[in-house]
Amino acid sequence: MDNQMIIYVMAGSAGAFVIILLAYVMLSKKLQKSEYMQIKKLQEGTKENAFSLEVLFQKLYVTYIRIPFIKRYALKIRRRLEIVNIDDEYNTRKGTAKVLTRALAIVIPIIIVTIFITSSNFLLMFILLIFEIFMIDTFIDGSVDKIDDNILKQQIDFFSEIRHAYHEYNMVEEAIYQVSQDDEKEISRQGEKIYEILISDDPETELEKYYDIAPNSFLKEFAGVSYLTKEFGDRKVDGASLYLKNVNNITQEMQLEILKRDKLNYVFQSLSMIAIAPVLLLEPLKSWAISNFSFVASWYQGKPGMIVQILIMILTFVSYVLVRKLKDNGSTGIDTKNTENPWQEKLYKKKPIKKVVDLFIPKEGTKERRKIDNLLKDSASSQKIQWLFVNRISLAIVVCLASIVLFAQLHAIAVNYIYTEPTTDYNLMSQLSEKEEKTAMEKTERDNYFLDMFKGKMKTTVEDVELAFRRSKYYIEGETEDSEITETAKRVVEEKLPVINSEYLQWFEILLAFVFAVIAYMAPIWILMFQVKMRQLEMEDEVMQFQTIILMLMRIERVNVEIILEWLERYSNIFKAPITKCVNNYEAGAWEALEAMKDEVSFMPLIRIIESLQAAVEKIPIVDAFDELDSERDYYREKRKESNERLIKRKGMIGKAIGFAPLVCMFVGYLIVPLVFIGLTSMSTSFTSMTSAK
Repeated sequence: MDNQMIIYVMAGSAGAFVIILLAYVMLSKKLQKSEYMQIKKLQEGTKENAFSLEVLFQKLYVTYIRIPFIKRYALKIRRRLEIVNIDDEYNTRKGTAKVLTRALAIVIPIIIVTIFITSSNFLLMFILLIFEIFMIDTFIDGSVDKIDDNILKQQIDFFSEIRHAYHEYNMVEEAIYQVSQDDEKEISRQGEKIYEILISDDPETELEKYYDIAPNSFLKEFAGVSYLTKEFGDRKVDGASLYLKNVNNITQEMQLEILKRDKLNYVFQSLSMIAIAPVLLLEPLKSWAISNFSFVASWYQGKPGMIVQILIMILTFVSYVLVRKLKDNGSTGIDTKNTENPWQEKLYKKKPIKKVVDLFIPKEGTKERRKIDNLLKDSASSQKIQWLFVNRISLAIVVCLASIVLFAQLHAIAVNYIYTEPTTDYNLMSQLSEKEEKTAMEKTERDNYFLDMFKGKMKTTVEDVELAFRRSKYYIEGETEDSEITETAKRVVEEKLPVINSEYLQWFEILLAFVFAVIAYMAPIWILMFQVKMRQLEMEDEVMQFQTIILMLMRIERVNVEIILEWLERYSNIFKAPITKCVNNYEAGAWEALEAMKDEVSFMPLIRIIESLQAAVEKIPIVDAFDELDSERDYYREKRKESNERLIKRKGMIGKAIGFAPLVCMFVGYLIVPLVFIGLTSMSTSFTSMTSAK
């Protein structure tokens, strides 16, 4: 590290210290304001003398929501945790601060390392920093997903205790109340909420509200079964309580889901980091290659190297997004993102922008509109069609402008390299010595003098440069050899000047920018299509969940086909659209509505369920229509396990192919190909020179 670098580091450290000091003073003043004082009053009488993480997280939360950029992430985490911590402001704030602090503790060091590694390449630094800001969302989602998984695991013990409490009290609401008294567990708050629903004046309405905010579908099933049992009563089936049998079925479903999530997490735990790794390794790999094989410096520091860098970064970004989509698709968690007023909605509300966006949105009733509506439904996307087109147009504009800027930057890099490259022949295996480098830079400075003189003059000849050389300050009569003048003139006219004169923004690059904009415009649609394909892998899993729901409902008195369809709609994901349509048309004709749904569905296991429902409508009782579900319950459970194994294996294969693609392309396209191709070209040039010299 040279003296100049040490001075920069010391100056940066001093600046950082001053900024931290100022931030501390400002935050200290802000913490004295009302919100902090309210927390302080709540702590009076309970405050510990020792350091308390509980209090620290409460203070950090107040700080985070006052910082503009971080506030967005704090509110995003809060929205998801509010569902887990029902009406518990203290735990919601603590959980929000904990998750955000952990995410910042991971991302900030990565940002610092990125700045240090890419300090000589501001374009790469900017792209990586933008990419790492995007990574914060992933870290946050992963942290909150862990909380969801923890609740799911707590539910196993919770339902086990419900069984014992129900044997003791023989009342659903009392059993739930007794088991929910453990305030330390997140699941206890869900139990208290279900208890409040069951004893409310209008439990059916309250239950519908709870379905919208329940952390997972298993709690929905438990709340629904508990309500039906309380309303219609319990009964004995094969000498056992039907309610406890249903709770046991839900428990078995949860166990399968926990195993599935654990295996998915194991398969994908390192793929996200593998997908990211190439963008962090580009600069170290480039430095290593140049230091060991100096003949590739012109490739890495010139336009070709930058183009490959950009392509690898784009591939990395796409692979990273697809890996996350592929993994998240396996979760049963509901979408708890803010869908009320995102930035797309705020942008769309502005009249000039609304008029432009509406021009791109297909009209109601058209084939294109139905296609996009179906795509949004099939992909289980929570965004409106207006938001989708705001995303598409915004992305297209950004990509078009970014492409033009990048093309201009690539031209600037090519010109800059001509002006700064040491002018010498290839040195295949070693760096230039200090003396050789000094001589080479003197040649470069001399060439630059003539480049500035003849830049923009397309008809410059070797004779013109030779004449200018003899009239320049570099010509010393009696000392400067004619061969040196001719060599310089040829190098300037034949090698450098054509590059300088040709490196400007050209029409086909503007055309390419528009092509990239079109690709960006289509990208959100392609991502939705990818989600649809991945969801199709889970069709069998969802139908098996339908079978479990029917198995729980079919022996409860007063349950009919319409109630079963309503339950299937509530828990459906992939087949939600046809089931919803069937429920809406049920009153007009039950058999006909089911027949119409059968025509829309092509998945045979679901068609068999629809045919059994049709039989239950007109011919036989529900229990008889689905008697095979009860008699072959063990078979279906084993089949479900095998289906999950197949699903995880297929997702793992696809995920590995996508996740390793950037790493393979980096080593092949950014290291091996340049070394081999340029090395062979250099050797060929050297042999040609030696042959001609003989």
